Amino acid sequence: MPYTPPAPAITHPARAPAATAPAPSAALSLEERMAFINTAMTVRLEEAAVAYEVNTAHIDIEPVDLADVVTLPLTPTLQPPTPYPTPVAAVLQRAHHRLLTGGWCSGALVDEDGARCMLGAIRIEARGDSGVEADAAAVVLDAIRRQFGERVDSVPGFNDSWADGRHPLRMLDQAAGLADTRGL
Repeated sequence: MPYTPPAPAITHPARAPAATAPAPSAALSLEERMAFINTAMTVRLEEAAVAYEVNTAHIDIEPVDLADVVTLPLTPTLQPPTPYPTPVAAVLQRAHHRLLTGGWCSGALVDEDGARCMLGAIRIEARGDSGVEADAAAVVLDAIRRQFGERVDSVPGFNDSWADGRHPLRMLDQAAGLADTRGL
């Protein structure tokens, strides 16, 4: 007698035994999850790049001559602004411009590259007028103390407390405006 396999048991769908989910594997570590996400994102980005190439392959592109597009200088010219009419404000404005164009330094009036600190820039821009130089330094110290409080004891101390010239430059600019407002 030939062998016949048994017929599968027919069960009512509402009474079918619930399928059991496979046992979860050990939880993935953060590094493993990040590696999977990185791989998935790389695949998606590569697919998007291919789709972009396919979608734009029919577009004719003419090279653009930048001379036709750019009508301004590529590097900004650092021209001094219109000078303040008062002598102390003009000195502070020129000192700000000198630091902006010639460089800022700390720990010396002038470094080996020619960069200057705040007081060094004021001194060179005062052009030997010690009264204007002293007044400019006093206005700068006043502007610094308005911004940073009375704990600042001197302009060189303030200048040397920074790693870059952003704050000293800003203080010179504010001091120039303050001196102009005071008519100095």
